[in-house]
Amino acid sequence: MILSYNRSTEKERSINMVKQAEFIKSITDIKDAPELKLPEVVLIGRSNVGKSSFINAFTNRKSLARVSQTPGKTITLNYYLINNEMYLVDAPGYGYAKRSKEMKAQFSHMIIDYLEMAPDLEIVFLFVDFKVGPTKDDIEMYHAILESGMKVIVVATKKDKVKRSQHVKHEKMIKEKLTHVEKLIVTSSETKEGFNLIYEEIKGILVHE
Repeated sequence: MILSYNRSTEKERSINMVKQAEFIKSITDIKDAPELKLPEVVLIGRSNVGKSSFINAFTNRKSLARVSQTPGKTITLNYYLINNEMYLVDAPGYGYAKRSKEMKAQFSHMIIDYLEMAPDLEIVFLFVDFKVGPTKDDIEMYHAILESGMKVIVVATKKDKVKRSQHVKHEKMIKEKLTHVEKLIVTSSETKEGFNLIYEEIKGILVHE
């Protein structure tokens, strides 16, 4: 099980939620997805938004996903097997200024193709920076996800980088820019705040005998 409901702190609970995590493969075409069919959760966001840090914190592994000081390193769809019952799929970061227009378009098409063609996709998490707020690229991707017919959950990262007195202001900013947001989860990979809500969303797609 990914979820635990014992009387412990959020950080202590999260330590026990993921028992197994391993990198499976990287692909650039959905036809090359892993043969083992399991529910999939995709992580989408701009370069340097903190997806790799999230994956490492989520899986309690320090270097399962490479955290680079140079944005734009992820150029493939990366599959991570969690508890032998689901995949986390890390999509290429978008919005990296030094990429060519052709490469940016290629990555966008890769993500949209995945959203429209992945038969086992259950949840789309769109990552935005809590401090910066949704960028133009984030807003475009948000609407592209909605147009694909998928429900999107917005995950705001790096809450620990924003002063407590500014939290309400930043939440309001995100909701105003990403209109009609059904669910916003504010998180920190440093403290694992908000992770219990992430696990709650994922629990709903898992079937246990």
